[in-house]
Amino acid sequence: MNIPHSLVGVADSATTHTILKDEKYLSHLTMDETNINIISGSIKLIEGSRRANILLPRGMKFVIGDALFSSKSQRSLLSFKDICRNGYHIET
Repeated sequence: MNIPHSLVGVADSATTHTILKDEKYLSHLTMDETNINIISGSIKLIEGSRRANILLPRGMKFVIGDALFSSKSQRSLLSFKDICRNGYHIET
């Protein structure tokens, strides 16, 4: 399966929200800078949020009700919660 490079990310069991690096997946993006907490402290990383609709190869659809947008992020982070809500199962 070929996943678009801008969507390639990490499934992260510690993240509370999915963070996407490319705004094209977010419909009607609401811009609002927000601080988030990371191990080294609080940083202003989030630039906006909105519903994300991602069409994967073979017609598979991935819908995230409240995804966060960060063009500064090094990669997209997919939360386990959002993956499970879409009917997918993750094994670690």
